[in-house]
Amino acid sequence: MPQISQPAMEFDPHGSAFAADPYPTYAAMRALQAPFYYEEIDTWMLTRMSDVEAVALNKTMLRNNEAFIGEKERQRQKRAINFHDMPYHERFVQVNLLESEGETHSRLRKVVFREFTPAMISKQRAAIQSFVDRLLNELSDQDEVDFVGEFAAHVPGHIIGRMLGVPDEDCPLLRHWSEEVVRYFDPGRGDADKQRAEQATKEFYEYLLALLDTREKAPQDDLLSRLVSHRDEGRLSQDELISTAMLILMAGHGSTIDVLGSGMHALLKFPDQHDRLRADGSLMKTAVQEMFRFESPLPFFHRFATEDCEVGGMRFPAGTRFGLLYGAANRDPDRFEQPDTFDVARAPNRHMAFGGGGHFCLGNHLARLDMDVIFSTLNARFATIELAEAAPEYKRGLSVRGPEALRVHWQRR
Repeated sequence: MPQISQPAMEFDPHGSAFAADPYPTYAAMRALQAPFYYEEIDTWMLTRMSDVEAVALNKTMLRNNEAFIGEKERQRQKRAINFHDMPYHERFVQVNLLESEGETHSRLRKVVFREFTPAMISKQRAAIQSFVDRLLNELSDQDEVDFVGEFAAHVPGHIIGRMLGVPDEDCPLLRHWSEEVVRYFDPGRGDADKQRAEQATKEFYEYLLALLDTREKAPQDDLLSRLVSHRDEGRLSQDELISTAMLILMAGHGSTIDVLGSGMHALLKFPDQHDRLRADGSLMKTAVQEMFRFESPLPFFHRFATEDCEVGGMRFPAGTRFGLLYGAANRDPDRFEQPDTFDVARAPNRHMAFGGGGHFCLGNHLARLDMDVIFSTLNARFATIELAEAAPEYKRGLSVRGPEALRVHWQRR
């Protein structure tokens, strides 16, 4: 491991202060002018956009390190991070499209990519609009709502669930399972988190297996039926089908809820920008991109170096684990003018909220379409929307970013 003398600085990604505002901590890390070593997870944290891009776009930097370690060492590392003795999690979560590399990743990505092209996603606009209208019809007579819990939490899972073929009444289950599984990727996880993640994965698997059985007997015009066809034609295995369906539901769920909440919060913290967006609906696409930049819903991912390399002016050996702090890079003043200001017309806006390289988020078109429809509809329906609480509480942890709840007052036109 490289030797470097770093100034002492407090880094507690599990604490309330970091949850409330992580950006001063990220700025302090950038000021080090070198990667920051986070000993708790043996990871070199990257906060500058140039460093994050260099690693994310480098094909020799992989999501897993199986290509250059033996099975014995791989099992030791899994035990070290408590990712062992989880048969369902190990089978369906630790080996999915996101976690794979090489031929397996390319093969699975090709299967999924054709379902998430802009043209395919654009066909969902009417369904999204219909569901958003129906949900707002039920809520708009209330003077005050929890925008996250009563509204945002119901939209992404319903939309991605409908695309996959999940009945509407089962969509709340998806949110619970997704949150329990995703939460276990955050540093600081404990045995109780492990048990919940494993149980959620087991229940998720059993549910999808039963749903899969119905599609095998009676195919429909949905993604699950098409995945069955891909399986039957040899493009993916049964386990890969389950893990891919699980990943699509998880990836398209929690992060979109989070950015809907943080996006609304940003609009309400910067009312001049909200007014600007209301006055000019053509800014919606850039406003949505700014919501992702300003509060990246998935602010931390990692890569392993498969060969000796130089990052941030330092030399590192093969096997080094790098933490890509997308949330920090997206506030880098060397890339963005006034990065801590929310600007609905920001252009250019080459942020990293969707990752980069071979792991660029396939669901970004759907997430952006969801938000376009939602915020356009809210602006058309409500004359005023205001915060009903001074400081909404944000989720704790390094791997997610979004408000736990967001109480707002709103008044219909």
